[in-house]
Amino acid sequence: MKIVISPAKTLDFESVLPTNEHSLPRFLEESKIINESLKKKSAKKLSDLMSISEALSKLNFERNQLRDLENPEENARQAVFAFKGDVYLGLDAYTLDSAKIGQMNDKLRILSGLYGLLKPLDLIQPYRLEMGTSLKIGRKPNLYKYWDDKITNAINEELAEGEPFINLASQEYFGVVKPQKLKTPVITPVFKDFVNGNLKVVSFHAKKARGMMVRYILDHNLDAAESLKTFNYGNYEYDDKASSEHEFVFIR
Repeated sequence: MKIVISPAKTLDFESVLPTNEHSLPRFLEESKIINESLKKKSAKKLSDLMSISEALSKLNFERNQLRDLENPEENARQAVFAFKGDVYLGLDAYTLDSAKIGQMNDKLRILSGLYGLLKPLDLIQPYRLEMGTSLKIGRKPNLYKYWDDKITNAINEELAEGEPFINLASQEYFGVVKPQKLKTPVITPVFKDFVNGNLKVVSFHAKKARGMMVRYILDHNLDAAESLKTFNYGNYEYDDKASSEHEFVFIR
C-alpha cells in the first residue's frame, strides 16, 4: 500500500527527534531551480504571491536566501517531524515505535511544492510554498506545469501492480498527480461530520482524520484497500451507502 498526504504550513524544527535515520529527497535538482526563482522575490512580492502577512513574508524571504540545497543536510530535519499541522497531529509520528517508523517510510509519501515528492525521513530545510502558488519557473507558469509528469512517474515507479494507492492529500496537492497515468486506481477516503443536522466536510476535522487514517494503517499493518473500511479512530465509521468503489466515506 502507498499513501500520499499534503505537507503543512506550520513547521517544527525544535522538538526532540525520535530517530536520526534520514534520507535525501529524490528531486533535489528540481528543487534548486524552484529555489532560485524564490530567491529573486522580495518580501513584498512574496506577500502578494502567497497572500501572507508582512511578518511571514519577511521570514520566508530570509528562509529563501539562506536555504542551501547544495548542502541538504544543513539546517534540515526529516519531513514527517518537520511539518506540524492538523494531518500531522492526527498521525502523531513522534509516538511510533522504530519498527513502525520504517513501515511509515515505506508506505507514506508527502507531496510538496518545493520538493515534489518526499519520503517521511527525507531531510527538508524550512520553507513555505503551497502547490497552488502561481510561481513562474522558467517558461512554466506554475508548479503544476513545472512538476508535470515527474511526480506521477515517481509514484508509478514505487507502485507494484495492483498495489492499493490511497489519496489522503488535499485537492490542491493531489492536483499535481495524474491519476489516469497511474498503474493502479486511486482510493480517496472522505471524512464528514454532522453539523447542525447536516453532513459536511469540516476542514480541521477532515485534515486530522487523514492523519489518523495513516496512523490506523500503520498500527494495524494494513495492506488491502478493503481493510480501510474498519477505520474507527476519532469515532468515525464507514458509510457503505455514501461510498463508492474508489471513494470511501466515513462519518461521525
